[in-house]
Amino acid sequence: MGKRVIKLSKLADYGIVIMTHLARPGSVQASAQEIAQATRIPQPMAQKILKTLAREGLLRSQRGVKGGYELARPAGSITVAQIIETLDGPIAVTDCVDGAVGDCVIESLCPARTNWARINSAIRDALEDVTLSEMASAIPPAFRRLDDEPGVARF
Repeated sequence: MGKRVIKLSKLADYGIVIMTHLARPGSVQASAQEIAQATRIPQPMAQKILKTLAREGLLRSQRGVKGGYELARPAGSITVAQIIETLDGPIAVTDCVDGAVGDCVIESLCPARTNWARINSAIRDALEDVTLSEMASAIPPAFRRLDDEPGVARF
């Protein structure tokens, strides 16, 4: 039996990649085509994500020859949770938490429901604690692999 994991939708994953790209130091307004090329996300998917993020106020878009997309507010004030919720809706690990409507026939009797709510809250809080600015900064030394360091021998 294969491993099952809790995972983001491709839309949310790509949205975080795009937002992180736009939050990097020195980043300037960029067209959908430039963003798609830089992030290697297929252009139709990138355009869909960019439009949604702009419509929901996380990005600002400008039309025209010098148009493009940029963050609507500082990267330090945008959280990973906000990006996920903009693209996927409320964060919920099961159908019975955070107002998600499900088809679970045992929902009202479920002995695990309270703990699922606790787990969901912990995951949401963790995602709310990580800002876009942190996502765009250099990888902290504690999280680097030895083979990522130039001049470091691998054993």
